[in-house]
Amino acid sequence: MRHAAAAAVPLATTVAMLYARLAASLTGPGPRRLAALLPAMALLPVLPLALPYYSYRGFSAFVFVWLGEFKLLLLAFGHGPLHPALRPLLFVFTAALPVKLVDAAAAAAGASASRPPPAAPAATFKFVVSSAIKVGAMAAIVRVLHAKEEMHRYAAFSLNAVFMYCFLDVVLPALGAAGVALGMEMEPQFYRPYLSASLRDFWGRRWNLVASAVLRAAVYDPVRARSGDPAAGVLAAFLVSGLMHEVVILYLTSRAPTGRVTAFFALHGACVCAERWWCARQHKREARPQLPRAVAAPLVLGFVAGTAFWLFFPAIYGGGMDDLYLAEIAGFAKGLGLGGSWTGEN
Repeated sequence: MRHAAAAAVPLATTVAMLYARLAASLTGPGPRRLAALLPAMALLPVLPLALPYYSYRGFSAFVFVWLGEFKLLLLAFGHGPLHPALRPLLFVFTAALPVKLVDAAAAAAGASASRPPPAAPAATFKFVVSSAIKVGAMAAIVRVLHAKEEMHRYAAFSLNAVFMYCFLDVVLPALGAAGVALGMEMEPQFYRPYLSASLRDFWGRRWNLVASAVLRAAVYDPVRARSGDPAAGVLAAFLVSGLMHEVVILYLTSRAPTGRVTAFFALHGACVCAERWWCARQHKREARPQLPRAVAAPLVLGFVAGTAFWLFFPAIYGGGMDDLYLAEIAGFAKGLGLGGSWTGEN
């Protein structure tokens, strides 16, 4: 019965998004459109609860409760990636999946050094090879974690984080690859975050670009426009990101939020603002010493990892949740006929 309910989630999502497109086409941007979209927005938080596994619920909460709700909220006021003029299939695809699609012509006209270029069809082979390597890395991590009785918790957190990155960097581009059939190209979800030269570079240009784009449009831009202060927009975006991560983790773990994840993002928001202030000050002095990327990148990743060990990872993997995820992965692999190849069992 549980799995039958899970199978109905794609159908319910499609119906909800087609309704949202129809409602948006019949109303202009503003409160009336928002009211018309409320039935679809009310359904999205329910959908993850129909899924049978914790990890599935966490990922779907990110897709529906965070990205989906924000996209529909932006649509209500005439902003964001959704528009009622989009073809039905493209509207559903963009609304229901964690992808950001752009027209090939628009991408070519708007490409710049500060933003990663959209993925091209010629990169298919590279994507397949990269995905195969990441899948192999995930299998190796699962086998190591399966026998982690003597492993330090920070080492386990690190391996779980690498697994999460590999998983997202395989699944999200694979989902977006279907956009090619719709005549669109997909922007990358990650843009080599291990090369980040600053926290602004990491959060704004390289890590989880779909979430960054939604937060920029829904939070940063309006707060900055109203306050006239970019720092206020940055702090607001990081605070909202922290709160939404708390919601996703609630679906993932079924445990009450502790506020530590919000504190993690609030800390990084404050550090990004401090970084902006320091760069502006150095610019006024016409003295802008810049660390080589080979030095800056390890410092940035070290700061992100260190604060994540302290505040972020315990909320996701602590209290035995990591063992539960491993059991789910092993069960999923067994269902695919992989047997003990992921866990090292014969």
